[in-house]
Amino acid sequence: MQDDVILNISNLSKSFGPVKALRGIDFELRKGEIHAIAGENGAGKSTLMNVIDGILQPDSGQIILDGASVKITSPTKAQRLGIGFVHQEIALCPDVSVAENIFMAKTNVSRSWLMDYRKLEREAIDVFKQLSDIDPSVLVKSLSISNQQLVEIAKALTLDCRILILDEPTAALTEAEAQTLFAIMRRLADQGISIIYISHRMVEIFDNCDRVSVFRDGQHIVTQNVKDVGPSDVVNAMVGRVIDELYPEKQRAEARSDEAILEVRNLSDAKRFHDVSFALKRGEILGIAGLIGAGRSEIVKGICQLEGSVSGDVLLNGTPLKLKNYQDSIANGIVYLSEDRKGDGVFLDLPIAANISALKLEQVANGMGLIQSGAEMAQADALGRKLNLKCGSLSDPVSSLSGGNQQKVALAKLLSVNPRLIFLDEPTRGVDVGAKSEIHRILRDLAHDGVGIVVISSELPELIGVCDRVLVVREGRISGQVAGDAMTEENIMHLASVMDADAAVA
Repeated sequence: MQDDVILNISNLSKSFGPVKALRGIDFELRKGEIHAIAGENGAGKSTLMNVIDGILQPDSGQIILDGASVKITSPTKAQRLGIGFVHQEIALCPDVSVAENIFMAKTNVSRSWLMDYRKLEREAIDVFKQLSDIDPSVLVKSLSISNQQLVEIAKALTLDCRILILDEPTAALTEAEAQTLFAIMRRLADQGISIIYISHRMVEIFDNCDRVSVFRDGQHIVTQNVKDVGPSDVVNAMVGRVIDELYPEKQRAEARSDEAILEVRNLSDAKRFHDVSFALKRGEILGIAGLIGAGRSEIVKGICQLEGSVSGDVLLNGTPLKLKNYQDSIANGIVYLSEDRKGDGVFLDLPIAANISALKLEQVANGMGLIQSGAEMAQADALGRKLNLKCGSLSDPVSSLSGGNQQKVALAKLLSVNPRLIFLDEPTRGVDVGAKSEIHRILRDLAHDGVGIVVISSELPELIGVCDRVLVVREGRISGQVAGDAMTEENIMHLASVMDADAAVA
């Protein structure tokens, strides 16, 4: 890595009405380095990246690229300057092919009247040789979220960029895919490409980055060499206080109950999962682990009748349920938090209060079925306070919130129906460490109050830290479970990747 600076940002500020998103930010990026940006949601990370990419214009300050002052007026201008941006939220065209998405910018400037699809697909295959085995001819909407994320990364790699911005790029990737991405990042850095890497995962920052800058409340707090600090130093700088416990205390042995809130018996779907049986005990938080594609989400969606044709028995507090659709699930107090916050978790263009009341409108309506704004606001205010939701006004659209606060709105929507059982799919994806700690505490409090909690997560430290017991899914079947001292990453990964009859219960 060379020490010369390719990007220098000086005294940059940006406000949205009375909200000061950036307050005199100073930042520098060296040629060939991987520079991590850390901070809680709302700290200003995404706003700064949007300024660098030309999506937003600063109110004041200077951007110097290769020693020359520049005004980045649009993402197209940023691309011409050699800046590529892979956003946290996937922004692909779902109804066209992978190859067309990857080379969309190139196609837009082409003067040809005809599209050479075969040439595009051949070029896309060359790009994916270093990423993943994805068919470039398929429509993007047919891909999993993780593969769509890889398409976003492939798209950025074709722009011949000198600066590559990656915003939470591993949020939807498997461990193997993430390790492939890290190897590509290092190779690009060795070639002189500078990478800005935004992540809430400390292990990724400390394993792969050269320097880390911490933002808090729209201000640059500190920049340090990764080798000179530890994860706790970064976390404490992010939140402005010492976080001693990321995970709350687990269920004590004397408080354990044999009473089952949920019983699932021989649940099957013709194609996606088979003979799934398990129980959730009162007071515990149950985790579900497994590689992406193993069937974790499909099992939970099957229980909730969100998709598929499912056979088997589901009992809630000992009573057999006959659920025909998700509305039946909600009526019985069973709710599901989607892993796809943008697509299924919230209505981005609707007000915060309207989102929170959306699952059960009759709670905030009068006898004629009309929404009572006062009741809706009161409900949103109470749940917002419970979840420590940070917003300007409950009338603001959810799109105005940071990713972590959008996640809190999605959770508040579930809590609005006073659920008896909550399935949470990747509940802290894209959420900063402070908000994660709050969400984990809320889940433990709910479990303590008798609400059934089931957590699906790709982050093994989260499952181990927050859950009392973890089921492991492999190829649509439960390959085993771990609890207590046996709840280690090694044991979970063994059950997730190797079907071992002797390890059915670890």
